[in-house]
Amino acid sequence: MLYLPALIVAAVLMACAVVVLVVSEKAGATFPGKNGRIAYWSNFVIYTINPNGSNKTKVTNTSTGGDTALDYSPDGKKITYTDYEGVNGKDTEIYTIKVDGSAKTKVTNNNRDDEDSSYSPDGKRIAYTHWDGHDTEIWTSNTDGTGKFQLTNNRTLDLTPSYSPDGKKIVFSGEHRRLFFPWTYAAPEIYTIGVNGKNRVRLTHNSTYDYYPDYSPNGRRIAFAGTGERSVSIYTIRAHGGGEDQGGGGLRFFLLAQRQEDRLLHRQEDLHDQRRRWG
Repeated sequence: MLYLPALIVAAVLMACAVVVLVVSEKAGATFPGKNGRIAYWSNFVIYTINPNGSNKTKVTNTSTGGDTALDYSPDGKKITYTDYEGVNGKDTEIYTIKVDGSAKTKVTNNNRDDEDSSYSPDGKRIAYTHWDGHDTEIWTSNTDGTGKFQLTNNRTLDLTPSYSPDGKKIVFSGEHRRLFFPWTYAAPEIYTIGVNGKNRVRLTHNSTYDYYPDYSPNGRRIAFAGTGERSVSIYTIRAHGGGEDQGGGGLRFFLLAQRQEDRLLHRQEDLHDQRRRWG
């Protein structure tokens, strides 16, 4: 059993539904630009919808399409996602698909779990996490599944990678955790690493659970969720470390915090399944 703060579980149990939203390149997340359509999943089916709630369109037609990790390509024409075949007793794999539901492409194809996919700024590569039987590592791949490259190789759980706007670095969360007896654990921290697998830098040094980092559009700061014993907060930090600020205020902050709680619970469940599979 994984011991995340009780607040996470309690908050998720009170949530009526879990809907993960991702906006295309035109919507100014990591990549700047005007607002576009929103991608989300519901009951493991991926949809897109206009920001005003109109023109809901189904992208995938199976009950295994989806998971928490969705990301638009920079041109807004494709979506990368984790196909949650695990609900059918299979492993999870990374796919891309056009927003009209055509040209579904399998990026990874193995008997290990691959998830948390994210496009590079030029749309040519995808970063993701790969379960190697002991822990998760950060890998990248061409969008057609060729040219796979392993960035991290250690005994930590490296999770939720995201490219910097210039495409030269990847930010991720690293958990110093041993999944097999004797159990050991240290709170996850935020790291960056070059796309060549060099120059790994630890940005945070604290006792909170730091997850789901992402760069600001100009690449100068990184936002992430910090989970303590009594609260979940959104923080930003300089991309080179230091200058940590706590965000918050109003409904927007609550929704961001709730999204991180929901995703952390999924992570807890996923790792529990992995221990059962590989333990």
